[in-house]
Amino acid sequence: MAILEDDTQLREGILVPGLRYFGFEVTGVATAAELYRAMLAKDMDMVVLDVGLPGEDGISVLANLRELSNLGVVMITADGNASGHVAALAHGADAFLAKPVDVEILAATLHSLGRRMAIEERDLQAAAHSGKWQLDTEDWCLSTPAGKAVPLTAPERCILRILMASRDRPVSRDELIDALRRDVHDFEPKRIEMMIHRLRRKAQAASGVQFPLLTLRGHGYLFQELVDH
Repeated sequence: MAILEDDTQLREGILVPGLRYFGFEVTGVATAAELYRAMLAKDMDMVVLDVGLPGEDGISVLANLRELSNLGVVMITADGNASGHVAALAHGADAFLAKPVDVEILAATLHSLGRRMAIEERDLQAAAHSGKWQLDTEDWCLSTPAGKAVPLTAPERCILRILMASRDRPVSRDELIDALRRDVHDFEPKRIEMMIHRLRRKAQAASGVQFPLLTLRGHGYLFQELVDH
């Protein structure tokens, strides 16, 4: 796992040695660029991410991580403003802790997150044998019919949760927009067509097969998975 924290004393003096004491293999980095390089060099399953960073801030880093992977993310911040907390969770943070960080609580949070991720991985493996497109238990990943996990952004998760729960029933554009406004911070309705297009391309690129998300002119969108009999 990695810790992205620009405060050297906090990172190297407290968080890194503290988490190593609790059994974690930890890499400490000070900037987003260092984190991305570390992720290319080594597999990471979780990241502890400071919200307030110089250059690319923590929320932007979080959004990029959610585009690229389904790793676990715990955000930390000294800002007590609730809007930062809401933004972090809306962009896909798994947990949010305020500074000063109690290392024992952080370690317990990471252990809990690791257990949940293991359960989700087990569910994805089970879905691999179903021959169908599936959402994992926390809706953060889409599992292809072959069992490959496709990371999802918060808007994509919201869209698929509604469409896959309404299999064979068209869902109107307005219905999707209403749900996205409730679930996603700062959602812009004019982006929905672009998001649907991008979601199709992402799913098809990962699976090599057509993603059964249809656009029905005048009716909305339909998730219709063909089943062989």
